[in-house]
Amino acid sequence: MNVAGAKTAGQALAIALSQGAQRLSDIPGIDHAREARLLLAHAADLPHDRLHDLALDDFTPDLMDRYSALLARRAARAPMSHILGRRMFWGRNFAVTPDVLDPRPETETLIEAALSVPYRKVLDLGVGSGAILLTLLIENALAKGLGTDVSGAAIAVAQRNADALDVGARARFRTTHWFDGIEERFDLIVSNPPYIAAEEMAGLAPELAHEPRIALTDEADGLSAYREVVSGAPAHLEEGGRLMVEIGAAQGHAVAQLFTDAGFRGTRILRDMDGRDRVVTGRMRPIHRPFPKD
Repeated sequence: MNVAGAKTAGQALAIALSQGAQRLSDIPGIDHAREARLLLAHAADLPHDRLHDLALDDFTPDLMDRYSALLARRAARAPMSHILGRRMFWGRNFAVTPDVLDPRPETETLIEAALSVPYRKVLDLGVGSGAILLTLLIENALAKGLGTDVSGAAIAVAQRNADALDVGARARFRTTHWFDGIEERFDLIVSNPPYIAAEEMAGLAPELAHEPRIALTDEADGLSAYREVVSGAPAHLEEGGRLMVEIGAAQGHAVAQLFTDAGFRGTRILRDMDGRDRVVTGRMRPIHRPFPKD
């Protein structure tokens, strides 16, 4: 790519953005002009709203080569978050790599649900980037939390985000499978587990091929993770503690039944901003202990 013939910085910028949008024109359902602007800003190491600060001499072959390489990655359907190395979630930037699931706006439904109840000690199963756990700790300065993940690379990303967001002192991380090795109890357990059925993977957006498959599918019916999380949660919840999980849009009733069968009370299915079932929540039933004998 080049901006040959441009006589002003404004003309060079317009040419670069037009060429960039054209390179992305085969990707359906995106704002091509906006993404071209974001990628050019990333190549120039500038905020996207400061591109007009570029002078004509700044449009060097090196800059245009970096821009072209970023456009090529996006045209190959790499997620923007992987290219930029970050994703905005609940108003904050989180570092994102191909080792973690890209935090999505729908997951903020889980944050809203969790913030509506009191909590001091949180367990996030399958913590990934840490977006859920760290947001809950930031929003509640008295809370502490533990995040688990089978991926050590994901744990490293979560720890990086915890340090960057100044909550590292209140967040712990452990590489393990769900509840393995955890003996303590929590008043809130949250999880966004792999819930896509294996047979559905082929029909997903191409961008998802760049995300860790283990974070997307259980390689079965999409409910395996819920069976483990829901059955194991009672032994790790304080009396009256809550379990909240993100779900696929068609899984609400099946997951809610798992909650009921495990003895949770007040089980509810919550919808996201688009009106789709997104979160199942339930409260641990009280533990009835016999009165002490005289």
